[in-house]
Amino acid sequence: MKILSAAQTREADAQTIQEESIASEELMERAGRAFAGWFENKFTPEQPVYIFCGPGNNGGDGLVVARLLHQRLYDVQLYLVNEGDQTSHDFQINLERLPHEVTPQAIKSKKDLPAIPADACVIDALFGTGLSRPVTGLFAETIDRINQSAACVTSIDIPSGLYTDKQTPLESAILQAAYTVSFELPKLAFFLPQHHLYVGEWHTVPIGLSPRYIKGAETNNHFINQEEIQQLLKPRKKFSHKGTYGHALLICGGYGKMGAAVLAARACLRSGVGLLSVQAPAIGYDVLQTAVPEAMLLPDPHRKHLSRLPESLEKHNALGIGPGIGTERVTKTLLGQLLATTELPLVIDADAINLIASSEKLKAQLPKGKIIFTPHPKEFERLVGKTQNEYDRLEELRRFCREYTCYMVLKGSHSAICTPEGDIYFNTTGNAGMATGGTGDVLTGIITALVAQQYSLKEACQLGVYVHGLAGDLAEASVGEIALIASDVIEHLPQAFQHLTANQDRAR
Repeated sequence: MKILSAAQTREADAQTIQEESIASEELMERAGRAFAGWFENKFTPEQPVYIFCGPGNNGGDGLVVARLLHQRLYDVQLYLVNEGDQTSHDFQINLERLPHEVTPQAIKSKKDLPAIPADACVIDALFGTGLSRPVTGLFAETIDRINQSAACVTSIDIPSGLYTDKQTPLESAILQAAYTVSFELPKLAFFLPQHHLYVGEWHTVPIGLSPRYIKGAETNNHFINQEEIQQLLKPRKKFSHKGTYGHALLICGGYGKMGAAVLAARACLRSGVGLLSVQAPAIGYDVLQTAVPEAMLLPDPHRKHLSRLPESLEKHNALGIGPGIGTERVTKTLLGQLLATTELPLVIDADAINLIASSEKLKAQLPKGKIIFTPHPKEFERLVGKTQNEYDRLEELRRFCREYTCYMVLKGSHSAICTPEGDIYFNTTGNAGMATGGTGDVLTGIITALVAQQYSLKEACQLGVYVHGLAGDLAEASVGEIALIASDVIEHLPQAFQHLTANQDRAR
């Protein structure tokens, strides 16, 4: 699924109007109906509704919503915010369509702003995706008044003051919404952690934008959803055996961090791999044999650290390295030998990332087209460099993946998967309960298992991240966000895969 820029969204509107031979106000009516339908399912008519409209087309959307909610017996209070007298064509048309029972109140100065009851539902229709300059003056004062209220705020299409696909200036006032309802597709701004305070919980509603335009639109920003993931998932064959589903090797664990090896190994096995070998320091022998009896253990000669590559690497189909390995000199040497000699696809996480980040020599040894990095933000910063904001970080992510011809999963609330071509795919599963130690090790195990099963590196990233988040969502439903731990995610991997295969069968 594509994420369109603000300019492309305007082009999609225009092409839809042209293809269907409709007036622009008809598309606005369609958008208003879609929003009102969502709103009606969320809020009851017993709650007063305060709608704040700007003078442009986002304000026109708000006027349509005001009329429709009034017809559905909501108590609508309508406010028109404008420092001048100019309004858009579609705004004016929908202003004239208001029933006489809905009397708009003009806000020309700060003294005109109403007190907003704590039990009110506020609908923000001040500015949409076309905003190109910081919000100041009367509009900023209106946003501040809404933000200071205790009312529940829902923004139409995008929170007013927030830029769609570039950094919003610091001096701009930005509305803080509890909910944002976007038309047809989400905006890039929704996926960046710096904007959560403003976007809140976002939803999309279809308004019938031109499928032809969306299909042909060029973008390197995408998001992944369940339908696409189900198409990636490979069904199991009746006459298959353990050799059919690959042999994965995990090089992980260290003194005091054998738990990372256990988590990665258990997740790998729960993700469908046929065979799993784990190389870990000798001190972890009893731990792994007891905690993960399905895995074959390759004890390292060194008691506490990883020091030597296992023999016969070529018999494996994928290799994951990093969880819990530490940054000892002998381990760094092992990693250099691995990068210089292996032909296997590699999933590189945790301390393996930190070791590579600390050495230009190791960076120069990275094999092209065979690596998936899975850093959290701090590891990313060490590997790629610091950035000023989230938009700059996305560009640095693209640059690094292009330069080193690698894949990267930048972990977060909406984990960003970047390809060697610079395409970014944002994940749509997962929750705040997964912000706990060990969940990254679980992801390493999942992705390594999928690569071993002959999923392409891109497919393994997309499917792995999605099912990891889905298992986390299922775990959250069972134990809640606060109590959730990494083992809960592993425990719910079977349900996550069952959910995808069951819905896959129904789709067929």
